[in-house]
Amino acid sequence: MLSTTSAAAQQPPALSASPNAGAPGTAFKVAWTGVYFDPDCTTYAVNVLWDGKTVVGSGQGTGRGTGSGSATVPATATAGQHRVEIQTVCQSTRPAGTTFTVRIPTTTTTTPPPTTQPPVTNPPVTQPPVTNPPVTTRPPRPTTTTTTPPVTTTTTTESTPPSSSEPPSSSEPSNPGDGILVLDKENIQPGDALTATGTGCPKGANVTLKSLGQNVGKATADENGEFTAPVKFASIEPGRHKVRAECGIVLVGNVDVTLSSSSSGTTSTLVVLLFFLLVGAAMLRRQFTGLRR
Repeated sequence: MLSTTSAAAQQPPALSASPNAGAPGTAFKVAWTGVYFDPDCTTYAVNVLWDGKTVVGSGQGTGRGTGSGSATVPATATAGQHRVEIQTVCQSTRPAGTTFTVRIPTTTTTTPPPTTQPPVTNPPVTQPPVTNPPVTTRPPRPTTTTTTPPVTTTTTTESTPPSSSEPPSSSEPSNPGDGILVLDKENIQPGDALTATGTGCPKGANVTLKSLGQNVGKATADENGEFTAPVKFASIEPGRHKVRAECGIVLVGNVDVTLSSSSSGTTSTLVVLLFFLLVGAAMLRRQFTGLRR
């Protein structure tokens, strides 16, 4: 049996939503009239249904057929009209319903205006004036001509091997005043150190020292055309030898090579010993001959 309100006085069920349109996730209010509960109902609670199946809200009615509640549009709702109804927990008259229009908002992408970089203006670069240093002209270097007298060394030995001398070469300087070659010793023995010093070569020229067709030293001329280099003979015989320095011009120096005096002393000693041995042998022979007689 329904409420005591007479059937003639009961209003037809009606439901309204406020707002009745919106995007997914929109909260809205519902209100109804003409929904009457059974007199035996102990609760006037209602559920708000979306499209007749999904509970999206709740409300509370009265014994006079009115009531209100709240609900939220499902986040997955599609665009268009959807049915919104109330469902009483206890028995009631016909349910009430209305429509809710879902509107999907249009996403507007705003493109920021392009950023224009101001032109880069480089300050003018002023080159400092170039000042050339004054040019100093050096006076010409005086030419000094040095004449070295020939050195003659006479060495007397018990045995003198034949002298080896280098034949004259057509590449010797036509003008001896262009430079000189000086050897620090006039006479050496095999194995002695010998140093050659020369002048007159072109600046920075490579200098090659030669004797008997062999390279015996090398050097580089300095900015004044001078050089100094050791002279090393691979093999040498007693006698006078020429040392040639080739550096674009040819410089020539002489050195005498002698045997050590100790060799003649040793030879004399051997001769004396041999003499005494021969004399002793003769005396012994005579003694043996006398004994036999």
